[in-house]
Amino acid sequence: MEEKKKKIGFNIIKSDPTDGHKGFGKGALSLDNVSPVIIDVEAGEAEIDIGAMHARSAVEKGIKFLPNKEEVPNGKPYWLVWVTIDRKEEGPYYAGVTACYMTVDREIRRGYKSLPVHVNRMDKSLKRHIIVDEMDAKSKKVLADFLRAHNEVLWNNSSDELKESLTNL
Repeated sequence: MEEKKKKIGFNIIKSDPTDGHKGFGKGALSLDNVSPVIIDVEAGEAEIDIGAMHARSAVEKGIKFLPNKEEVPNGKPYWLVWVTIDRKEEGPYYAGVTACYMTVDREIRRGYKSLPVHVNRMDKSLKRHIIVDEMDAKSKKVLADFLRAHNEVLWNNSSDELKESLTNL
């Protein structure tokens, strides 16, 4: 019997947390607007997994991550993509999109990822950067199709830089 997956959407921007607070917390980054998208490179599939915010995504659960790729020679490749949504005059858009590589070998319960890179890329996404140049062409297409299908308005309002980074292959 097939289990129905609960569909999770992107974290939607709440009202400005600094409203009425006259500067307290002003300029502080909020994690309310960032969502992790996991791309299974081999399957060519993407999904939002909020568990990845704390390294507890379905892919990461039960895996001991090592800092050396060589220690996980049969690791299955994944991209963890931090997607930040913001709002501008035209409406909401994908403001920051940054990708981090990782591998997982379920059989030996080991994986590879660079924790500093994952943390820094989440920060870069929150600061509205687009960093997808390390991704393979197939994964870029999967991500572009996923973002477009998830919300065409967000995609259409997004920067040319994002669209070109993911579609000019």
